[in-house]
Amino acid sequence: MPYSPKIREEELKNRVAADFFAKYDCAEIIRDIDFAVKLKRPANTINFNDEYLLWAEAKAAISDILLMLTQLVLTIGKARTFNKILPPKFLGCFDCEKIAFIPYADIQDVFHQNDFNWNVAPSNHNSREFKQICSQIDKIINNGEPHRTYCFKFSDENSLKLFILKNFLIGKNDVSKIKIDKNNFISVYSKWLEAVKPTISVNWDAAKKKGILSGHFYIADLISEKNISLKESLMVVLRATRYEMNRHKDEFGAFSSSEVSFNDKQRAHNAFWAIYERPPKEDYWDYIIERQDLLVPQDVRERKGSFFTPQIWVELSQKYIADVLGENWQDEYYVWDCAAGTGNLLAGLTNKYNIWASTLDKADVDVMHDRIENGANLLKEHCFQFDFLNDDFDKLPQGLRKIIDDPKKRKKLVVYINPPYVEGDARIGKGRTGTQISKIHDKYKNDLGKASSELFVQFFVRIYGEISGCMFANFSTLKILSAPNLLDFRKFFLAKLKKYFIVPAYTFDNVIGQFPIGFFIWDTSNREQFKQEFADVYEDEGNYICKKCIFSYDGSKYISDWLEEHSRNISKNYIGHLASVGNDFQNQNAIFIDDVDKKRKKGGRHTMISKENLIISLVYFSVRKCIEHSWINHNDQFLYPNNSWENDREFQSDCVAYALFHRHNSIQSKHGINHWIPFIEWDVGAHDKFDSHFMTDFIEGKIELMLREPSIFYNAGTGGTGRMPYKEKKALKFSKTAKNVFKAGLELWKYYHAQPKCNVNASLYDIREHFQGRNAQGKMNNKSDDEKYNELIGDLRSALKELAQKIEPKVYEYGFLRG
Repeated sequence: MPYSPKIREEELKNRVAADFFAKYDCAEIIRDIDFAVKLKRPANTINFNDEYLLWAEAKAAISDILLMLTQLVLTIGKARTFNKILPPKFLGCFDCEKIAFIPYADIQDVFHQNDFNWNVAPSNHNSREFKQICSQIDKIINNGEPHRTYCFKFSDENSLKLFILKNFLIGKNDVSKIKIDKNNFISVYSKWLEAVKPTISVNWDAAKKKGILSGHFYIADLISEKNISLKESLMVVLRATRYEMNRHKDEFGAFSSSEVSFNDKQRAHNAFWAIYERPPKEDYWDYIIERQDLLVPQDVRERKGSFFTPQIWVELSQKYIADVLGENWQDEYYVWDCAAGTGNLLAGLTNKYNIWASTLDKADVDVMHDRIENGANLLKEHCFQFDFLNDDFDKLPQGLRKIIDDPKKRKKLVVYINPPYVEGDARIGKGRTGTQISKIHDKYKNDLGKASSELFVQFFVRIYGEISGCMFANFSTLKILSAPNLLDFRKFFLAKLKKYFIVPAYTFDNVIGQFPIGFFIWDTSNREQFKQEFADVYEDEGNYICKKCIFSYDGSKYISDWLEEHSRNISKNYIGHLASVGNDFQNQNAIFIDDVDKKRKKGGRHTMISKENLIISLVYFSVRKCIEHSWINHNDQFLYPNNSWENDREFQSDCVAYALFHRHNSIQSKHGINHWIPFIEWDVGAHDKFDSHFMTDFIEGKIELMLREPSIFYNAGTGGTGRMPYKEKKALKFSKTAKNVFKAGLELWKYYHAQPKCNVNASLYDIREHFQGRNAQGKMNNKSDDEKYNELIGDLRSALKELAQKIEPKVYEYGFLRG
């Protein structure tokens, strides 16, 4: 969705019927009406009255709603269809992009006007009659009150289906709008941005400089009734046909504001709010206003790195603080949230006289003050604007400044924050350029290296360096504990980690991805470098899962060092290329094998594969791939293993089998000779000879491997150390589980070679591409129309999954991962 502009009208009607009206009967064509919807006749019924829910005009090409409705009305009026069949609940129209509905009752008077010639061609847009009806419908749908034309883009599939579900019912005379609540008001905002924002006559750049954003206009719309905003304290208010912004009292106490109108006579605005019910329940108003910091343009959101802390984690974090500091901590300690946003992290705290909240943006301070007027348990004098990464402490309120300046009181201060997680460093060309620039960055950059480009790290270092001795409770990613780039930070930030938990990042708004976010409680008066500690793990509903040990990995050697060491001085008879990005699970999808001559992507490591490092490369690939990436293991680092793996021939052959048949083995025969065919011609019924038998010769031990330090085939019988140059010709012996993979792969190869005009040198990638094809964007499809192939590739994937489970324990045993 939307449908292709090249779609034929009949196909469009069939698709709309199947996609949105499958539960209804859309088969009947009434006179010249393009599309009709009625309830399906129940089986074995006799007395069943056909009652129509929709008559609609259809156009394949993108068309104007008003023109389509006019043609439909002329079609119905000419045939007097309403005299012969009970009219439907809705009239409508649709094209390849959108669909619109209007209650039949709103328009029925048009059919009963006197002295009108209904015998004109409905498709003649230039006739006097067409123009007359068009003008009448225009007044009904654009100037009527209430506004009852319901228009949906097909791309807004969920809203359209919900509208049909609620309203396409027999006996239901009113029209149910879509309700807005605290769970969907952000998604509705994204639709508002597309439909309404372009019609508001405002200079958005100038408004942004004054702190007024599109989200403020949306809130004015949302918390309104009959187009009148219901809260006077909003940054922007709606006044029927216009908005008021920059609202303030002048020096004489008179109230003044700037007015903003619509550039389309408010048509898009009225059409949009015809679909959604407003205002939402009053219970949600404060919640929505509190969260309006999310309703900012994407560039501003990314620059700030802001997001909202879900209430479930706010409550859990305060429980953990109480576990560490005691149940009376709120009376015994002061609390300062120096990255407060609209203050939601402080919800649930009881002693407002001990709470301080500061934030970068004046608009957020205004929201907190408004919440205080509506019952929030904070003090206005304790909620203030302050740029923590740039402002001096002498700008702080006197009461807070006294706490920071007094060493005894400072020990009773809890800095409690969820800082922005945004990275940018113009010097190294990474992240979002310029976002790291601050006085704190400049002050500590030589101590922290690359870590200083992380905004949340800048919060950490100022708190540790300039509020020394306080308790520090924060949300952040796990970079602080284990990222190699933050080693200098861990040497600088010597605080005792008292307790922490981790949760999925995707439970936070404005956060995308499968990675953990942790809540940490630090004692900055206790100097200690983090090495390892167990974390409590909670799933997205707040249920406790397990404990997980998180390591710093400081001083460790990584799997990338191992691969590089074993790939030195190899011959140049390359058979492939291994992309090896990073050392952690978050880069798992960037690990793949492909062709020697394929153009390299920038970034990461690139290792050429020859016979000398073939097993090393396949062990590396299989170790990185056999355990699926999850939000829990996201930051786990793959390490330089111990030597035990060298004597485990079954482990090595398991890795060979796994890598040969994995979907990220992307060798393609079109890029050169395919050396990776794991079978011989007569096994698969090939119609011609393969260009290479390297892989089967390698498996059968026909290729002499010139193995250099360290040898992967340590022969204890020689009395050697396993580190000397060593030659060997020896066939691989596969476990039963690995043999099952070969068996499933063989059936797939045989089926492919039975296809007409198959490529005799096809790789696994070529076979998948042949059967699965590609979509319009050029991406390989997930499934094929060939059910036999789907069955065979499914068998192969199942066998690979079992093999991965067999390899996994060895990954920990041999030290590739820490358990």
